[in-house]
Amino acid sequence: MSGMVSIAEAGVPSARSRALAVLRVRSRALAVVLLPAALAVVLVTARATGRLEGGPWAAVTIAVCALAVLVLLVGGAFAAVVLRAGPAVTPTVPLSEAAAPDLYRLVRDLADRMDVPAPSAIALTPDCDSWLEDRTHAAHRRRGGAGSAQSAPGAAPVLVIGSPFLWWMRVAELRAVLAPVVAGTGPSAHPDIADARGFVRGLDAAVDVGGRRGLGWIAAPARLLLRLCRTDAAEMERGVAAAAADRAQGVDYGLRIVAQEQVGLAYAGWDRLLTRVALPAWRMGRWPAHLDAGVVSALTELSRRDRLAEGFTSRLGERPACDLLEQPGEVDEATSLLAARLFHGGPAEAGPDWSPVEWAAYPEEVVDRTWRSEAARLHAALDTLSVPAGLSGDPAPPSRADGPAPVRPAGASSPGPVASGAPGTAGPVTIAAADSAPPAADGFAGPTLERVLGYLTDPSGEGARGEALAGLLSAGLAREERAAGTGAGADRARAADAVPLFPLQPPRSARDLLADHVTAMVCCAAVDSAGAAPGMDWLDGPVLLVGGDRRADLSPRVLCLVEDGDPAPLREWLSALGVRPEKPVRLV
Repeated sequence: MSGMVSIAEAGVPSARSRALAVLRVRSRALAVVLLPAALAVVLVTARATGRLEGGPWAAVTIAVCALAVLVLLVGGAFAAVVLRAGPAVTPTVPLSEAAAPDLYRLVRDLADRMDVPAPSAIALTPDCDSWLEDRTHAAHRRRGGAGSAQSAPGAAPVLVIGSPFLWWMRVAELRAVLAPVVAGTGPSAHPDIADARGFVRGLDAAVDVGGRRGLGWIAAPARLLLRLCRTDAAEMERGVAAAAADRAQGVDYGLRIVAQEQVGLAYAGWDRLLTRVALPAWRMGRWPAHLDAGVVSALTELSRRDRLAEGFTSRLGERPACDLLEQPGEVDEATSLLAARLFHGGPAEAGPDWSPVEWAAYPEEVVDRTWRSEAARLHAALDTLSVPAGLSGDPAPPSRADGPAPVRPAGASSPGPVASGAPGTAGPVTIAAADSAPPAADGFAGPTLERVLGYLTDPSGEGARGEALAGLLSAGLAREERAAGTGAGADRARAADAVPLFPLQPPRSARDLLADHVTAMVCCAAVDSAGAAPGMDWLDGPVLLVGGDRRADLSPRVLCLVEDGDPAPLREWLSALGVRPEKPVRLV
């Protein structure tokens, strides 16, 4: 029959034998459930025919019958959960045939050339990977509607394509990369393999159901059955992959070797784009609307810097795979929003507090706002520590016996020197209040960079002052994140995956937060007093531009101040750039 893979194909016999082993685990579990019932039938029959009379057999028969009924009820409930529990579905952007007729045509042509069933649908994921996903479970039909072709019983799997591939790869490269993936629809159509996969997915979903109240007992037998069939299920998938790879060897095999290099390059560029460029915007409540287009710029920049990537940009003259889409801009925007939800936990839809940002506006709307908001947070922390706005020079560092400067509650009186004209209490600080702070006796007016340099200066070289400030910043940022998560409520429609499913980075340490905030304050001072400008690097994210050129020598000088309390390298850098630390900076 056309579209069905022969059992004699390489890899399929092994996969089918492993699938039968998985199904034998299911059969044994069914036998265990039916065993008490079979024994009860034997005892009842023997009693009815007079073979077991008198003695304890009446009580034994009643006990076994009761046990059989109990086991059948428990087994039936477990089987119902396994059959009805919906397996996990990867969040994707569905791509209809009307939105990508050329892409559907390319995939069907691949399926015809390899004599396998064509995928029932195509979806995109913001990741550098492609796979087949079965969505024929009844729970998927209830969720997506009865008319969905991809969830109809017996439908072929859905082809999930990594969206960065469409923008970075050329059409021929994409066809070569997708060939072994599409070839997997053949082995997937075999009834034994499909049945075994459905059983394993049902067990996995049952483990998740076991976490709900009143169904905790479901998880233990489900985990036991998964352990019993884990090895055979893994070997079955390897056999399916081997069969698909063998069938796809005759389709663009030479080009596939070259295209695999582009897969690795796309992964590297995508990871840098998300962690260095997209993540700062997500933290500001903005999401870059064209991440897939941005990965082309990031990889082009990587090709320019890395000699190992030389020659890759020469491919850009060929037709890109995104030309297979009718509206690539809209698709890019949808996958960019999904990326923010998966990797950062953002809302599922755009809103006033979660709006898109174009790449051209990124320096002003993300970089500059990030710097100024962090500078405002830094000065609010200094106000909480009752640091005078006109602090300069080399203040006496706290002794080791006394520890770092104490963190005082709002409204507490400051024991330290207070500049003339400055308030004597450290009440709640707002950005507007910081902007309008009265000038101190020494002529400074907060917020200034000099205030930060003076507080963090530590002649002992231990950087003890920074510990209290770093802890205060870390606690304040945690409160802001909690308030943003709970205060938005129903206004920010968050799905069940409100927390990021795949966090990009671990939480920043308190010392890293302090270094980032001091760097932001320095950048604000450079922009306001030295004519510098915020900028964006496709691989490194926010950068400071001086005269149109990037300055990458700031970080080690900030670390010298934060970790050692030595401001000399940073002051030299500021002096060479013409930055005036005593000049107030504009906050958000």
